[in-house]
Amino acid sequence: MTFFVTLFSTILIVCGKVNFTNLSRYSELNEKTYRRQFTGRVWHVSLKREIRVVYLIDRRLPNRVRTCLLFSTDVEQDPKQIVQFYKLRFGIEFLFRDAKQFTGLSDCQARDLLKLDFHFNASFTALNLAKFDAHHQHQGQDPFVFSMASAKRRAFNQPLLERFMANLDLEPSVIKSHPNFSTLCDYGTIAA
Repeated sequence: MTFFVTLFSTILIVCGKVNFTNLSRYSELNEKTYRRQFTGRVWHVSLKREIRVVYLIDRRLPNRVRTCLLFSTDVEQDPKQIVQFYKLRFGIEFLFRDAKQFTGLSDCQARDLLKLDFHFNASFTALNLAKFDAHHQHQGQDPFVFSMASAKRRAFNQPLLERFMANLDLEPSVIKSHPNFSTLCDYGTIAA
């Protein structure tokens, strides 16, 4: 994402249309997740049309400033709506990424439309069930964060631990009631 921000800003700076070092020309907006948000209508050379640019600056972490540049070809569109649409778009992209990587969305060799439809539905159903299960198990005040890699790791760890218990003749009820059993089940998961 940083590459595209740099490329896009360079294209606009070279052509003399936008300079992100002086943001005083642009109207300022506020949103709770960002410290500053600027918007403006600018001419895009490659698209040969005017676009609405939304430039987000996140300074919540003092040692790291994060920026994001969003745009829309609808110059009358509300900047807050542009940010909302990009959030929804990235959510959809994460669904497709997880479905391709973890539930075999792109692994079907069928040619029949009904079989392909069934395969796609099964892939997304598996993803949604894993997300539902993770949401159901979520406790506490922390925001809910889902990782399909972590769900897959947990699904692998639990039968592995049961196999260890069976092969080593360990008492499952004693081990499963131990406070560190959930830590073993979460071994290798991504820290949220």
